Amino acid sequence: MGEMVFVPGGTFSQGSPPWMLSWLAEEGQAFPPEWFGDEMPQREVSVRGFWMDRHPVTVAEFGAFVDSTGYRTDAEHAGHGIVYRRYWEEASGACWYRPAGIGSGIEGYEDHPVVHISWRDANAYARWAGKRLPTESEWEYAARGKEFRIWPWGDTWNAGNANTAELHAGSLYSLGQWRDWWKSVLSHHGPMPQTLPVGSFAVRGDSVFGCADMAGNVYEWNATLATLYDDESTCDATLRTIMGRYRVIRGGSWMNFRYQVRCSERMYGDPDGWSNFAVGFRCAKDA
Repeated sequence: MGEMVFVPGGTFSQGSPPWMLSWLAEEGQAFPPEWFGDEMPQREVSVRGFWMDRHPVTVAEFGAFVDSTGYRTDAEHAGHGIVYRRYWEEASGACWYRPAGIGSGIEGYEDHPVVHISWRDANAYARWAGKRLPTESEWEYAARGKEFRIWPWGDTWNAGNANTAELHAGSLYSLGQWRDWWKSVLSHHGPMPQTLPVGSFAVRGDSVFGCADMAGNVYEWNATLATLYDDESTCDATLRTIMGRYRVIRGGSWMNFRYQVRCSERMYGDPDGWSNFAVGFRCAKDA
């Protein structure tokens, strides 16, 4: 059920410092600064020592859970999963064992992170494994340690340290470049997730505590309900509509740019059955 590493307790400043907005603007990312306002202001947080999965849960590990329990995921119940072609869309039959929909499969992907996992699915696996989902504070602390780091390994971007779109396509500076890359992937593979075996970037991409794949590969569900760090935070109005309803997702994925896989980047998902072909999870456990 996956190797775990011990993360000693400590206090750290969760979130991003003010200069991060300037850095993001210089990077040429497509979203306005308000989109990242939910990362600020930083706040002092203390976490107790805990155990964290070294890797995201794999296809094989999730398959063992299904074989043991007969569990059916939310995507299976719905009869479709969400993939990206030109836009996000429902793909008939897409689920954890058919990542791109009918006609696709998981042979050869057993050591890749499982995808098309909803918040309910992730919690069901965690309970079966005698674990739980990490809180948002635990996840960020495990990813960056006590000191602020943009990425788990430090503040200098290295495309060879994580599975992102920039590992496959080279440096990306615009959505147009990204679309050209994804169009090429679609023409050769269809909407098959471009995941890689977990731990492919050890040790160079690991966090200071030895957690792997915390930047890229798959987004990861957290236990925490979405809330602003400060009610007065200046952020996009869209973000305010999901506070108190959605759950936190962290880490970015194989389809993202470098600035979307930062340790402090916050994303959110509807816990009521939503999933897609870039969302997975890892588990934690009390010390």
